[in-house]
Amino acid sequence: MTQSDQPPFTVGIEEEYLLVDPATGELVSDQDVQEAIIEDVRAAITDEIGMATPEFLKAQVEVGTAVCHSLQEARDRLRTLRTEVAEAAGKRGLAPIAASTHPTAKWLRLQHTDKERYAMLANDLQEVARRLVICGMHVHVGVEDNEHRIDLLGQIAYFLPHLLVLTTSSPFWQGRDTGLKSYRLSVFDELPRTGLPEHFDSWSHYEKHVEALVKSGALEDGSKLWWDIRPHFKFPTLEMRIADICTRLDDGIAVASIYSCLISMLQRLRRKNQRWRKYSNMLIRENRWRAQRYGFDEGLIDFGLTQRVSYSDLLEEIIELTAEDADRLRCVDEVAHTRTILKRGTSAHNQVRTYKDAIKAGQGEDAALKAVTDWLIEATVKDL
Repeated sequence: MTQSDQPPFTVGIEEEYLLVDPATGELVSDQDVQEAIIEDVRAAITDEIGMATPEFLKAQVEVGTAVCHSLQEARDRLRTLRTEVAEAAGKRGLAPIAASTHPTAKWLRLQHTDKERYAMLANDLQEVARRLVICGMHVHVGVEDNEHRIDLLGQIAYFLPHLLVLTTSSPFWQGRDTGLKSYRLSVFDELPRTGLPEHFDSWSHYEKHVEALVKSGALEDGSKLWWDIRPHFKFPTLEMRIADICTRLDDGIAVASIYSCLISMLQRLRRKNQRWRKYSNMLIRENRWRAQRYGFDEGLIDFGLTQRVSYSDLLEEIIELTAEDADRLRCVDEVAHTRTILKRGTSAHNQVRTYKDAIKAGQGEDAALKAVTDWLIEATVKDL
């Protein structure tokens, strides 16, 4: 198959930001402010760039790119969206932070956005929903064929912990260092229908399961399946949802690139009547926990070797495995940036380092945590 015969590549990225007061470092939970920021962003962009919408909390703003045909196009559009959110927030004396948890926010003090769908979600999930002071990054890669999409769902799940490792940005919760690199997953896993996806034999097999829940009144549609990766309920995409939001824009683009290359690699195997071995969720969950707890510090398990392997070695294997795909998708540099993430540390590493440095310098707990928020404010717009 020549390059011209390859299926067309499409990608889209969604990000969620928290709004903070730079003077205090605290979240600003004000729906009027949230709506004003969103209106400013909408006025500054076109549909070709993307969208800005409210999220579950009044202290949140979500953006999403339009459908893109390259990772560079996705970066340009996401850069514009981040820039406009930062400028709109700045006009009101606020700043966005791209982090999956806030260092000090107390969830009991926050309110959900006054929209019908969020009120329904809060009523359905009760205390579980009230704890959702978390943000994420979702990456959509287009896969037109239903059967192909459900087949890839089962194969790509193996790599989800490897992607999470590169994105961790939620080490703090309510003023405490949790000891986890991604505490966001601990909060999100309290919801129903989260975690690793089920294994399905076919698209009809998947549809029957969704239909059973819809007919029973358990959910309205597939949008209430909040797995780490899912076939999108509306668009022909595989939506990767396990990732924390990357504080640095270029880090997020690197992760989106390597995810896109992994999908491309699995598509190549499929055309050769080959496939990636499917592993049980029991095994993948172990790596998911290791990624959540340690990030890249303690490695992941190679189930073929049945031994723990350093993450840097695993990353090099993935880069080599997808080299042909990175070349086809013209994202070699973006994939290579994942090595920079390992050298510099993820957001979680840098947040903890900032906190510990402040404590060593003689600052109190409150000042050290404020230093973390200050770092997040600066790093969120660093690559813009």
